[in-house]
Amino acid sequence: MVAITTEQRYTVANIPVSSWSFAIRVWLATILALFVSFWLQLESPTTAALTVAVLAEPTRGQALDKAGFRLLATVVGVTVSIAVTGLFSQARDLILVAFAVWLGICVFAAKLLDGYRAYAAVLSGYTIAFIATQQIDNPQHVFESGMARGAAIAVGILSIAVVNTFMFAPNRQPGLVAQLAAIHRRVRAYASAAFSDEASNSMTFLTLLREIVALRPEIASLVAESSSGSVRSAAARSTVVSLIAELQDARTLSSSCVRGGEARTEVSARSEFVRRDEEVRQELLALKSGRWPLRLWRAPLYRSYRIAAESGVRAVLWFAIASAFYVWAGWPAASVSLSFVALMIGLGATTPNPRGFTAVALVAAPIAIVLTGILEFIILNGADAFPLLAIGLAPFVIGAALLITSKTLLWSSLGRAILPFTMLILAPSNPQTYNPQAFLFTSVFIIAAAAFLFATQTLIPPVSDDKRRKQFLAEVRSELQEPFLRKGEALEEATFRDASRLGQFLAAGGGKDSRGLAEIISCFDQSAILRLCDAKLMEFADGPLAEEVRAAIVRRDTAALRAIAHRLREQATHNDSIEAEVAACLSLTSDIFDRKQNLDFLEAT
Repeated sequence: MVAITTEQRYTVANIPVSSWSFAIRVWLATILALFVSFWLQLESPTTAALTVAVLAEPTRGQALDKAGFRLLATVVGVTVSIAVTGLFSQARDLILVAFAVWLGICVFAAKLLDGYRAYAAVLSGYTIAFIATQQIDNPQHVFESGMARGAAIAVGILSIAVVNTFMFAPNRQPGLVAQLAAIHRRVRAYASAAFSDEASNSMTFLTLLREIVALRPEIASLVAESSSGSVRSAAARSTVVSLIAELQDARTLSSSCVRGGEARTEVSARSEFVRRDEEVRQELLALKSGRWPLRLWRAPLYRSYRIAAESGVRAVLWFAIASAFYVWAGWPAASVSLSFVALMIGLGATTPNPRGFTAVALVAAPIAIVLTGILEFIILNGADAFPLLAIGLAPFVIGAALLITSKTLLWSSLGRAILPFTMLILAPSNPQTYNPQAFLFTSVFIIAAAAFLFATQTLIPPVSDDKRRKQFLAEVRSELQEPFLRKGEALEEATFRDASRLGQFLAAGGGKDSRGLAEIISCFDQSAILRLCDAKLMEFADGPLAEEVRAAIVRRDTAALRAIAHRLREQATHNDSIEAEVAACLSLTSDIFDRKQNLDFLEAT
């Protein structure tokens, strides 16, 4: 059962107090960013307000972590913009080609990362659209435009940091501790079913694995929350890695018990699980108290370079087609619409479904246009006093921020799209301009960009879920061909990396592919047990026997593995000896190989 916090218990208009607090913080930070931008007479106050909209995250650490990556990516994007315009200032077509290639490289990098790192990669890509592409006819102004954008982003970051500090924005660490503790209890309950000889529940296993792996991007945000943030981040990272290892031990224990394994094998599996459980408990204590964990584990992310490369190539093609269309059409100020295309390509690359993201943007854009029209021409209607702008913005910014906090993915996605679109279309300035023609052009450019990109993605679709699943399966089969190829990873870290691949497989619709899911789970089990066997054999002094075991594993010779296990049990002096541990590991390995062979036989028939 999930604990209900005080903020969740109290609601206003059936909306949690925490959601109202978040929405009000976003509104106040937007107003502060605009006020400072007007006071400093910045060239691009809209960028400051947009920065607040982009950094609208529920906790203080997440906002600061994302802010750091936004600032870094902006520096990279501005640098590349200056380099590209300097090299190709006399050839407009080459500038567009260079930008398309750079955007593809950034999308490729984003597909190899997750969380705010992926966001930083795509931001480095589309920043050039808002600087170099919009200044394509005035390349001498690229540096000035980049500096103006950087200054506005800095104002936006400082504004949201100040508001979050003075309004006591929550930290992620307490909630993360409670979430990890709850997952730990569920892992123990999953294992207790094995102790009771109950059948293994694969859906429970997959649900737990996916929840644990999904916490990886959030752990980095702990660093920015306090002076002990780096320590807590390390402890949380070690905790999730140990939880995956414990979950896999629980699955192994469940399999050995249900199949009526030998008593010594079961005892060994139980003792391994108890050891893992104690490790997780100690690391949770370290996270709560802000101490360094006993072991500093990394939490490696599985990366499919082929999927990333194909995504990058598609991004290049989408932008190239859009560029060719706008050049052919000869629209005035078409570079603005092209910038929006690059923006949506980049941000869509950070989601599992880029075309779905474009569809959401296509729906959100008209909504934002209507709302901005009401704000600009009905509510404000020529007013130039800043307090009136602040009051007028309140319902629109707060309403969009409340949508962001929704548990429903569609509503949350719409909120995240409507909020920045509203700032883009309104384009706050000092004094505020009320130009129906500019409003109409900006609105048309945004809708045209979303519609054209959606059509292009229909013509050249993103990498499909089916293709991604097949690629994951092909890569895991390839890895199993060389089971003892060491990559310098600890056993626990390698297991987490495989778990992240399984999580990506599930995110690609793996739950609907029963055969593929059964195979990748079987491969996950094989990889885990083979690494465990390799680790045990490294401790084993009998060289020839160790080579015999490895050869039997490569051949998938379960009879030979059981025979070797039987010999080792006869040599074992007690249950905790290395011979007994290797024998138990080999018995489990032969069981897992048998299950894989049975699965292959059923698929063949």
